[in-house]
Amino acid sequence: MKTWKGIELFKPLRNAVVTSGIFDGVHKGHQKILTSLVESAKDINGESVVLTFWPHPRKVLNPSSSIEILTTLEEKSNLIASLNVDHLIIIAFTKEFSALSSYDFLKKILEQKIGTKKLLIGYDHKFGKNREGSFEYIQKNAFEFGFEVDEIPRQDVHEIAVSSTTIRNALKEGNIQKATEYLGRNYSFTGKVVKGKQLGTQLGFPTANLQLEDNKKLIPKDGIYAVRTVFESQTYNGMMSIGFNPTVGGNARTIEVNIFDFDKFIYEKNLEVHLVEYLREEKKFQSLNELIYQIKEDKKKSLKILT
Repeated sequence: MKTWKGIELFKPLRNAVVTSGIFDGVHKGHQKILTSLVESAKDINGESVVLTFWPHPRKVLNPSSSIEILTTLEEKSNLIASLNVDHLIIIAFTKEFSALSSYDFLKKILEQKIGTKKLLIGYDHKFGKNREGSFEYIQKNAFEFGFEVDEIPRQDVHEIAVSSTTIRNALKEGNIQKATEYLGRNYSFTGKVVKGKQLGTQLGFPTANLQLEDNKKLIPKDGIYAVRTVFESQTYNGMMSIGFNPTVGGNARTIEVNIFDFDKFIYEKNLEVHLVEYLREEKKFQSLNELIYQIKEDKKKSLKILT
């Protein structure tokens, strides 16, 4: 896949099949669109093009928004590339860009700059100023733009539409199974290992304290998780704590990962963490011995889940 940061240097293609959207999470609904995109491009001996926006439009239009992203730009790009898309165009989303009318977006960008022959859009997708553009709008004005449009039906899981919002809510509720089902993979994040208070080591369960690479990335519900971690392309089983460590008087939210059967030096290096199952809520124990006993139980349960 070729990645373009901006539309300026992109040369119009002869047979471009295009889709556009935020694609946060690249979930099952997005995957259906992108798979159809690639197949449609092959059918006409053309090239598939994904047009996406960064940062998330909601943060630009409403800076006080508490929106948290499911995928960083790098994660999103890698996931889109894994689906064999030919081109990814990343447009900087600004207030000026948001004022672009749907007509100008379709005419000046999709038709003139990209050379679109076919546009695929997801169920109920809107675009352009005030989200005035729609499937029906393009169909009605198709003669203006010189390309056809297809709408991909909404993707349901258990009769619920797959959406980034649904996945965010599931993660904030600790419903990892639901998030995994809707994403089509385990939710994950990457962080740098930083120095902590060494409390895990004192308790017999050394942990890697993570500082996420993007502070807008969604951190799931506080609690204990069974996880898989990836370090230097190797995958390890483990468990993770998100929260304030109330038993030892913690006053800051931390993300700490205990990697099983692992003794490598990893400070200042990156760990990729994949959430497999939510084990329990964070709890304040009456003593360190109670805490240690519970951590041992958490490890037993994690091993049962992961192996």
